[in-house]
Amino acid sequence: MEALKRSMLDKLSVEQVKLELMRTAFGRQSTFLSRFDPRMLILWYSFFAVAPWFIHNKVILLGMLLPMIVLTLSSKVSPLVLIIMGIGLLSETMYIVLTSLLFGGSLGGVFSMLALTMKILVITLASVAVFSSMDPEKLSDAMLSLGMPAQFSFGVSYGYRMLPILIEEYHNLIHSYRLRGKSPENKGFLRWRSILYMIRLSIIAFYPLILNTAKRTRTTVEALEVRGFTYSLVSQEAKRLKLAYLRVTASDYAFLGFTVHYMAGLFVLGHYFTIQ
Repeated sequence: MEALKRSMLDKLSVEQVKLELMRTAFGRQSTFLSRFDPRMLILWYSFFAVAPWFIHNKVILLGMLLPMIVLTLSSKVSPLVLIIMGIGLLSETMYIVLTSLLFGGSLGGVFSMLALTMKILVITLASVAVFSSMDPEKLSDAMLSLGMPAQFSFGVSYGYRMLPILIEEYHNLIHSYRLRGKSPENKGFLRWRSILYMIRLSIIAFYPLILNTAKRTRTTVEALEVRGFTYSLVSQEAKRLKLAYLRVTASDYAFLGFTVHYMAGLFVLGHYFTIQ
């Protein structure tokens, strides 16, 4: 039992969370979706991020959910992300059940809310599957190729790359405050004094975090300007060279065509079969 507890604590440590976020943010190059052109993946994801809100047939939604589960598993998504998704889904289900029972409803009303849950699941799983299969550079270049402003595309990539650094910086600040401070000797009932102490440290660590982030950002800006970043934003030749590696291949068209035919089949199936 003690070994299991220690294993769970190791998996929930800040260092482990940072590693899991880095794996998710920087993408995996050996997944099924990573072999496709990032521009096609963004267009594919755009459909599955919007279309479920306009679909109310549970057969169609279930048919959309099943391949999303397969694609998410094939994308080797971090277990931490899946656990967070599971906690969110469980809390939403409990909220719906309690709301229905406390306000004179029944379990039949809970089943009627199943469509909303499936919509959220389809969109969430599609997001996780696509963006965990693309590294920040590919995502930024795909957005630039699709006509997004260069500053915005770079900002998305920079935000992805700064996330693990910010977590590490915040972790170091918390440790420095704990080394220079003194934790409560009397923990209190249910260790409430220790919890309050950690909350206080978490709050006061934000100001130096912002200051250190500003310093890192200034260093990054100076390094980019030395390399001609501003000129590359307006130079069509630089843009052409930067995006030259993007290629839409036959496998991209095949994947897109299979998706279109699969969705057409789902709509035909949903026309003849419904789940009340």
